[in-house]
Amino acid sequence: MEEYIEIKGARVNNLKNLTLRIPRGKFVVVTGISGSGKSSLAFDTLYAEGQRRFSESLSSYARQFLGRMTKPDVDGIDGVPPAIAIEQKVNIRNPRSTVATTTEIYDFLRLVYARIGRTFSPVSGEEVRRDGVQDVMEALTAPGDGTWFILSDINWAARQDRVELLLQLKEDGYNRLYAGGEACRIDDVLQKGPDTLPEAWLLVDRVRLGGKMDEDTRTRLLSSISDAFDRGDGRMALADADGALRPFCSRFERDGITFRIPDEYLFSFNSPLGACPTCGGLGKVIGISEDLVVPDKTKSLYDGAIACWRGEKMGWFKDHLIEVADRYGIPIFEPYCNLSREIKDLIWNSKYVEGDENSICGINDFFAWVETQRYKIQYKFMLNRFSGRATCSACGGSRLRREALWVKVGGKSIQDVLTMNAGTALEFFTKLELTPTERSIVAEPVAEIVSRLQCILDVGLGYLTLDRACNSLSGGESQRINLVTALGSSLVGSMYILDEPSIGLHPRDTERLIRVLRRLRDIGNTVIVVEHDEEIIRAADLLIDMGPLAGIHGGEVVYSGTAGSAGPEDIRKSLTLQYLNGEKLRYQREKRPWRYSITVEGAMEHNLKDINVQFPLGTLTVVTGVSGSGKSSLVGDILYPALYRRIHDAGDLPGTHRGLSGNLDRITRVEYVDQNPIGRSSRSNAVTYLKAYDGIRKLMAAQQAARIAGFNANYFSFNTEGGRCPECQGEGVVRIGMQFMADVEMVCEECGGKRFKPEVLEIRYRGKNIDDILHMSVDEAIAFFSEGPEDEAQRVAEMLRPLQAVGLGYIKLGQSSSTLSGGESQRIKLAYFLSLSRSKSKSERILFIFDEPTTGLHFFDVEKLLQSFDALLSAGHSLVVVEHNLDVIRAADWLIDLGPDAGDAGGQVVFAGTPEEMAARGGTVTAQYL
Repeated sequence: MEEYIEIKGARVNNLKNLTLRIPRGKFVVVTGISGSGKSSLAFDTLYAEGQRRFSESLSSYARQFLGRMTKPDVDGIDGVPPAIAIEQKVNIRNPRSTVATTTEIYDFLRLVYARIGRTFSPVSGEEVRRDGVQDVMEALTAPGDGTWFILSDINWAARQDRVELLLQLKEDGYNRLYAGGEACRIDDVLQKGPDTLPEAWLLVDRVRLGGKMDEDTRTRLLSSISDAFDRGDGRMALADADGALRPFCSRFERDGITFRIPDEYLFSFNSPLGACPTCGGLGKVIGISEDLVVPDKTKSLYDGAIACWRGEKMGWFKDHLIEVADRYGIPIFEPYCNLSREIKDLIWNSKYVEGDENSICGINDFFAWVETQRYKIQYKFMLNRFSGRATCSACGGSRLRREALWVKVGGKSIQDVLTMNAGTALEFFTKLELTPTERSIVAEPVAEIVSRLQCILDVGLGYLTLDRACNSLSGGESQRINLVTALGSSLVGSMYILDEPSIGLHPRDTERLIRVLRRLRDIGNTVIVVEHDEEIIRAADLLIDMGPLAGIHGGEVVYSGTAGSAGPEDIRKSLTLQYLNGEKLRYQREKRPWRYSITVEGAMEHNLKDINVQFPLGTLTVVTGVSGSGKSSLVGDILYPALYRRIHDAGDLPGTHRGLSGNLDRITRVEYVDQNPIGRSSRSNAVTYLKAYDGIRKLMAAQQAARIAGFNANYFSFNTEGGRCPECQGEGVVRIGMQFMADVEMVCEECGGKRFKPEVLEIRYRGKNIDDILHMSVDEAIAFFSEGPEDEAQRVAEMLRPLQAVGLGYIKLGQSSSTLSGGESQRIKLAYFLSLSRSKSKSERILFIFDEPTTGLHFFDVEKLLQSFDALLSAGHSLVVVEHNLDVIRAADWLIDLGPDAGDAGGQVVFAGTPEEMAARGGTVTAQYL
């Protein structure tokens, strides 16, 4: 019998008393236009209730560590399983968190290295072994006969207290020493004087071999060997009748170094036992920064790549390096970024040969000398100029103690494995050759590592290295890494709720993602996905389409069923079905020609292969390619920071490239529009961001009652003293600290959540007070202010229209920016720039760079987005968009396709031209889907 999750009377946000049955154990997609109530249903109702029920099962002590969980506004929810939400937000800010630690691959890696890792001496490169009792027994029981002496190393040569030692040995029951190839009595040695023997061992036992060894003899020998190890502090030897010694050592030593026996903590950079003592396991320290010492990595050593060795005085170091470069195989005309790790180590860490004047003076030694001269102002300035966050020299950025890097499995240290991308690491572990004993010890951890690595490949993240910091991942990458973790935990009977997992995925990778989601369903979970991607919608077991429109016009289920079984009546009601069935045609924009352009020359950041890329101006340019092909490296790490620096003479250091060329004079500003929130404060909202609230406050202050009461525009601000509620400081809510629970937020009793003093709320403009206006949707506010007779009212309506143009007519004027999705935040920024384009009399020529603006957008909203793009282009601006959405790719004036694949197999321009040319020519992965 099929089980269901039953929702009765849901009224969260804009949901209209919604009642719905969702089958359990299915792959369900919730879709609909932006603001139709998808997230309200999936996250604010289903997930909130699943989490709340779980927290209620815990003790009050445990609940204090969980966030506040309010009961959703719903009559009842039956059959809801434990809920796990995997959201887009990069919630991880911890610099210690990496791809390997988040997916738990690192825990299994540590286990493998601790159990079967072999330690190699850094001096001789030979394996470090320690001998045990069994190793000595095997030597004694080897074929052959004769007499063997079991000797213990009493460190005779170094002892100053030999007489006391001999007396103690006699007291402990020992009678003989072994010296000069024969046994001698301790009494005789004492009589002659201990100094007559230059070298001596303690004779613990002797045994004559040949024939079968009985059990008593074996037991005696085992005891004697243990005793010899104990007496000799881990060192003993066997001597044959000819006096030849065979040493054994139970201590983990070699080449004069005592090594640490590997355990799990040795390989943990989050434990003081394993973390590098210099950087504390972060891999970075404050020191001489490579990025500052070599600011332009496309220059060669000959051309002065090393900035601290430029000039007349310091130029000696550069000239000396060039003179001796041939002897050490250093290519002086090769760009610095192309030099191997070994050559860079040579340049940084010096190379000394005793008595040789032609030794290399490395950059680190140079700065050590500068440090000794810092009493001189110019050297102190030099140290400050080149100091920054640098890779830790003690661990080389590996975060671990050097002892951990001497342990290898399959010839690779744990750091070697962590610097591999997921695809290379998977190949390494599938081909790992182990002895039968080793395989039996680590079979399970290796299987878990292989399973998780395969899953990383399946979600399209095979290009990520295992040591990649999680705080550097995009929202979509972060979400898919969390999905890998969820799959690895193999929970069953749970409800997984995902927020647009296809973000940042090329259509090729979407197919893999669908397989992963189905696998999650097949092991017994309910998978609910909020999504707009056409492939995922068609693949769902159940499609729930919210609508019919956004905000107050949404909040209803317009269709529930599979994408292919909808009837004519369903298609008429549902915008989603109209697009899927071709009833509603996709937006066709008029293409624009171009004359001017900017070129990024010699882009070599991350995986980019020394490419030149031309970006047309005055057009919609779309940069696409499979995930990990180098789009963000090209646009986000090179084009934006390089242009910003050129225009403002400030900003972040751009990625490795030779330079910018082209019509740079035709750009007056560059703006990067990403999905970060428009404000961190709960007071921040869309109307304050667009500066429309200033006009609203002026209108309220201009009313007769406000003038009589002496209320100026500041009285209508919830950010300043005066008119705001003194109890909640204009927040509308008060937080009450609870001893054993999370802080509780309650509606302020003083103002009833209205943020302002009663006397301020009495001031009305055309029948509405300031609280009524803040509760209007953008659409309602535009209609309301358009009817106002004042010029200021018309200006407010005009300033709000860009929000309507980008499809955000449904949001409330006072809605906190913290409640907006990444896609909504991005479109508010777009609306802000649209409003600037309309209001500015002097024409600016801005290059806008958008990072996946279709995130969270329905087919219907993509049309509005493209229309907004055209409005920006008409105002004389230029657009560069990083995008995977096929509707946006088709609409582009110019396409730049990177590839051919991800990671090391990407980083090249595989196509540049119009979408029509790409579709006609084919040959690339993107072209197949166009």
